[in-house]
Amino acid sequence: METKLQNVELNRIRIDDGFWNRYINLVEDVILPFQWDLINDSVEGAEKSYCIQNFKIACGYQEGEHKGMVFQDTDVAKWLEAVAYCVAKKRNPKLEALADAAVDLIAGAQCEDGYLNTYFTITGKPRWSNLFEGHELYTAGHMIEAAVAYYQATGKDKFLKVVCRMADDMCEVFGCENGKLHGYPGHPEAELALVKLYRVTHERRYLELANYFVRARGTRPCYFASEDCVKNQDFIFPEFRDFDWDYAQAHMPVKDQTTAEGHAVRAVYLYSAMADLAYEYEDEELLKQCDVLWTNIVKKRMYITGSIGSASYGERFTTDYDLPNNTNYSESCATVGLAMFSNRMFQITKDGKYMDIVEQALYNTLLSGIAMDGKHFFYVNPLEVVPEIAEKNPTMRHVKTERQLWFGVACCPPNIARTLASMGDYTYAVDADTLYVNLFIASRIETELEAGKAAFTLTADYPLNGDIKIVVEPERSRAEFTIAVRKPAFSKEVTVMVNGKQAEYTLEKGYIYLKREWKKGDELQISLDVSFRFVRCNPRVRDNIGKVSLMKGPWVYCLEEADNGKYLSSIIIDAKMPIQEEYDGELFGGTACAKLFGTRIDYSDTGDELYTDAAPVYKADSFKAIPYCMWNNRGKGEMLVWMREA
Repeated sequence: METKLQNVELNRIRIDDGFWNRYINLVEDVILPFQWDLINDSVEGAEKSYCIQNFKIACGYQEGEHKGMVFQDTDVAKWLEAVAYCVAKKRNPKLEALADAAVDLIAGAQCEDGYLNTYFTITGKPRWSNLFEGHELYTAGHMIEAAVAYYQATGKDKFLKVVCRMADDMCEVFGCENGKLHGYPGHPEAELALVKLYRVTHERRYLELANYFVRARGTRPCYFASEDCVKNQDFIFPEFRDFDWDYAQAHMPVKDQTTAEGHAVRAVYLYSAMADLAYEYEDEELLKQCDVLWTNIVKKRMYITGSIGSASYGERFTTDYDLPNNTNYSESCATVGLAMFSNRMFQITKDGKYMDIVEQALYNTLLSGIAMDGKHFFYVNPLEVVPEIAEKNPTMRHVKTERQLWFGVACCPPNIARTLASMGDYTYAVDADTLYVNLFIASRIETELEAGKAAFTLTADYPLNGDIKIVVEPERSRAEFTIAVRKPAFSKEVTVMVNGKQAEYTLEKGYIYLKREWKKGDELQISLDVSFRFVRCNPRVRDNIGKVSLMKGPWVYCLEEADNGKYLSSIIIDAKMPIQEEYDGELFGGTACAKLFGTRIDYSDTGDELYTDAAPVYKADSFKAIPYCMWNNRGKGEMLVWMREA
């Protein structure tokens, strides 16, 4: 197995992108201070978090009972991880001071043997007795991820030492040896986190525990069946009575799983760990299994917006081609997990198909999960909303018609924040002599290659247009190395030039490779086709038969009531009519919109009868479409992605 690609240190990447900075700049300036207030329960009108309060109780600083979910500790863990990525790019003493205070609280709540979990510490319930739904290992995993990121960003090791003690305790408790618990996480997360901890500490036992957790999963008899919550049907979450082992991807060993099953977030977190372990153990069969599962997701179980999870009950995958638009779950965390999994697969295989999905997920569902003010969030990301129905129909109670300040289960807002703060990890990758350009986000990067240090400045207004320019600045006057630029699958046409002249290149697995002797000031110019296009669905997806969607580059577009009035589902688009691009400089600070043509029902002449033999009257009309990621930033209203086609 080849050496995998590496991230470039975040402090060596400066993003200066007209589109992405709208969101990335919010993280440090708005989102993190706001979320700190939220987890301290000081935002009026927001659901209580109780997160920091629980830590104060566990530390003995105040009296009280544990409140919130069993995994409430992860609110501060993911907040800390996002802080770490921000201070890695630019030190922020004020934010760092808040983070250090949070770390002190976490350290104070740790037990003498290294155990760390406020729910089980405060309630006194037996540790490790409810792995199926108790989220102990899930919570531990997020603590580890945050500690590793904070150590790498600041060099401060207090938090890292805390999680090492916690991981040491886990190594004493779990494993295949006699006298240890033969269990594994109900919600995968510790597995990928332990690999991260191994990579920074080089303690082999952390990697071996991660490997054990993954390999033991799904073996028979199922460990979860031995737990009292299952035997007595006494669950923290009552709905768990209805779930089989596939809900937790424990229905068979991972080496035998060929379809993505169960809770979508659990699945992609597990698959991310599998990819990590496949690389660390040079296990080609496990890597192949990862690709089989990834292919099942993106070809049969993924929405066009890069979201996953068709059913709200269980927040889960269902079956191939079951992709309803108005009742789907499509949790923001699941999209983050899919991007994490896909990025890992890309770094191991150097195959652009994985980064195509990363781009699709980030440009659509990740951003639809956060309002453009940085203070309101979607947990669920449907592709069709009619507010008066969603608010009254109990089968759609999971669908919010406006973004919320916070959630009792608040995994998604900090997950979005940590992803935005670490966008550089998705944008570039390097190996010994090659810089990989994965996302076309205007930025400047400095990195070290075999040929020496080099800087690259990427300018683009993508996906408004597909013109990308990279100015190359090797430290020496001349240096030979390779630049690899992703060619998205949607771009049928591509032009490659160096210093204004056609350049020779090779195309391999979705990447344009240019190996040459570069000199200071050389300009690489790539032109991609990002024109508007209609996209249709496999007719096996019954909900989308006879429908069409609109895309521009990676952006999925939608219709909103604010532009097109009510009853969007009555609109019929004439896909043979040319799409007119219309840039709206006033909308959301400047947005590429599309003008479509077709017909719609004239509701002024329909009458009030529920049933009639009269055919509806259609009238010609034009329609305005906006990027899906920006919907619901003008208040409540109908929204539609898949439109009926003439």
